[in-house]
Amino acid sequence: MIKVLIVDDSALVRQTYRSLLESDPEIRVIGTASDPYIAVQKIQREKPDVITLDIEMPRMDGLTFLKKIMIQAPMPVVVISNQTLKGADVALKALEMGAVDVMAKPNLSGELEVEESRIVLVDKVRSAYFARKGAGQERGPKADAVANRGSVVPRQYAASAGTLIAIGASTGGTDALKTFLQALPENAPPIMIVQHMPEKFTASFAKRLDDMCALTVKEAEDGEPVERNTAYIARGSYHMALRNQNGRTLIRIYQGELVNRHRPSVNVLFNSVAEVKGKHAIGIILTGMGDDGATGMLAMHQKGAYTIAQDEASCTVFGMPHKAILTGGVSVILPLNEIAGHVRSLLEV
Repeated sequence: MIKVLIVDDSALVRQTYRSLLESDPEIRVIGTASDPYIAVQKIQREKPDVITLDIEMPRMDGLTFLKKIMIQAPMPVVVISNQTLKGADVALKALEMGAVDVMAKPNLSGELEVEESRIVLVDKVRSAYFARKGAGQERGPKADAVANRGSVVPRQYAASAGTLIAIGASTGGTDALKTFLQALPENAPPIMIVQHMPEKFTASFAKRLDDMCALTVKEAEDGEPVERNTAYIARGSYHMALRNQNGRTLIRIYQGELVNRHRPSVNVLFNSVAEVKGKHAIGIILTGMGDDGATGMLAMHQKGAYTIAQDEASCTVFGMPHKAILTGGVSVILPLNEIAGHVRSLLEV
C-alpha cells in the first residue's frame, strides 16, 4: 500500500486529489495539509511514502518547503504546478532540488479530462514510490540475461549519414537526458526525444538543455525538417512522429488519444522511426516506469536499428528499459554514463 500525503492550500483540490488517487486500490491517502507547517507535523506522525506538493503555498512557498524536506527527511515528492511559463520554470527547479517528478494541475473541465488527469496523477505517485523502493515491482527474469551487456559495437551495425537517434524517458529522465546530451558533440545526428512531461513544461525544459549543451535543443514543431546538431523535445500533451515528404524527414506533432497511458508516447515515436528510418536509426530507452516504448523499440530492432536500454543500477525506475529488454528489442544494456560514448563509437564522432 502506497501512503500519500497531499499538500495543497485548497480544500476542494485536496478532496479531488484524494478521490483520484484512491481510485487505485494500492494507494491510500493518509492525510492532507493546507500548508507546509501542518505538513511537517503530519510527515512526522503519519510517515507517508510519497508527498504531492503544490508549488504555490501560503506561509511558506513550495520550493522552500521542498528544500527543507530534502535536508531533514528526504522522501519522494511529486510537485504539482500551474501550466504557465513561471510555473514550468519553478517545476524544473524543483526537479533539480530533488523532487522525483512534476505534473501540471489536473484538468477537471470534463469527463475525459478528469480521467486523463487521474491516470497521470496515479502514475506519477506510483513512479515516485517505486523510485524510492528501487523498481522492484517490475522485476522478472534477470534483465542482463535477455540482452548483451557491454559496450562492444556489434559488427553487423553500421551508422550512415542519414542515421537518426530516438530517445524515450520518463521518471528520472530529465537528469538522464542532460547527462547524455552534454556528452555529445556538435556534429551529432538529429535526436528525437519523448520525455513524459506536461504541456507548457517542455519548452522550458528544452531551453534549459539548450543552455547546457553543445548541440541545439528545442521543442519540436509540426512540419519542420529534422537537422543535424539538433535535439527535438516532444511537446507535452502532443504525440511526436516522423514522416517522409519529397525525400525529406519531417516532424509530425498531433494530439490524438493517450497511448500506453501517455501523450506524448515513446511508442508513437519509436514506431514512426521504425517505419520512416528503418535501419538508419539508433533507439535509446532511459529510466521510467511502465512499458511505454517497449513494442516501439522492438519494431525498430526488427527493422535493423540499433537499440540501447539503460541498466537497472543507473535508473531511477527500471520499468521502461526492463520491459523493452523483456520484449526482445534491445541490442545492448548500458549504464547511463556509458551510453553517449557508445553512441559516439557507433557514429564514429
